[in-house]
Amino acid sequence: MASHTPGAPVFAPAADLPDWALRSVDLANPRLGARALYASDDFFAEVSRMLNPEPAQFVPGKFDTNGKWMDGWESRRKRVAGHDWALLKLGVKGIIRGFDVDTSHFTGNYPPAVSIEATVSASDEVEALKAATWTEILPATPLGPNSHHILECASADAWTHLRVNIYPDGGIARLRVYGRPVGALESLTGDETIDLLAMENGGRAVSWNDASFGSTVAALLLPGRGQNMGDGWETRRRREPGNDWCVLELGAPGTVDRIEVDTAFFKGNYPDRCSIQAAYVSGGTDRSITTQSMFWQTLLPEQKLQMDAVHSFSEEIARLGPITHVRFNIFPDGGVSRLRLWGKVEKK
Repeated sequence: MASHTPGAPVFAPAADLPDWALRSVDLANPRLGARALYASDDFFAEVSRMLNPEPAQFVPGKFDTNGKWMDGWESRRKRVAGHDWALLKLGVKGIIRGFDVDTSHFTGNYPPAVSIEATVSASDEVEALKAATWTEILPATPLGPNSHHILECASADAWTHLRVNIYPDGGIARLRVYGRPVGALESLTGDETIDLLAMENGGRAVSWNDASFGSTVAALLLPGRGQNMGDGWETRRRREPGNDWCVLELGAPGTVDRIEVDTAFFKGNYPDRCSIQAAYVSGGTDRSITTQSMFWQTLLPEQKLQMDAVHSFSEEIARLGPITHVRFNIFPDGGVSRLRLWGKVEKK
């Protein structure tokens, strides 16, 4: 009998995200340390796949020992009362703005509804989490097949763990938890040198003029070096005067001693030069801060860049004292993988 060769994978389209999600961090990203800890059932597809940062894929003709291979979390058909659920550890403690509950490629096997609870716990032990006090932050919400469900969260508290309930069973391809890390730098004394801009330390992207290629501007703040040319901030080819830019907020006010600009994997499309402006901002909105950023003082004058390289600057940095925001300018356009601002948190 002839063997069946799986077909080419079909990748899920990206979600059409609202502004609040675009300016948030995916707190459930494994690259920040997020993990799936437990599932009441993941017979058809293990729960850890639900947190994969890559788009969900469907591979025609691909089966494993339990049945059709699916890219996500999928439980078996429930034949008893109750519902399935999973425990997740967020990569960092954070305030949650909302979720993308993605049922891409799940058509006749998606859950009809989902709800999400949250807690704060110092332990990742499953039994301790089962006994924890949980707060519902997303009430039971209907789901549809093969779709991104962008759902807002009304909670203003910060959380460390989630309990995802599906009613009664089925599959979720991906779960994104959009929010903002908090509290990562609270215990520092001001003597430690850290990356003030790192996503895991609370850094975030405020605004940008273009992000046509690659990942989002927030990729500049991810841990580690970029994994490929799609893992960074890349703008379109500029066909008019000017330059591209983004505004970034530090995790906490601090002084900068060293700057790293990494153009990993960007070879024929890296910026010719870069510069950084900075300010200590108190109050205002993202929009007003962006407008003000054009007039901020220079933290790093224009510097020549090279392809696929880590550029380190220290002597070139102006001593402006503590800052809260930076405007990263690239000339005229191109791609940058990571931006690091090494320094010390402002002493209170």
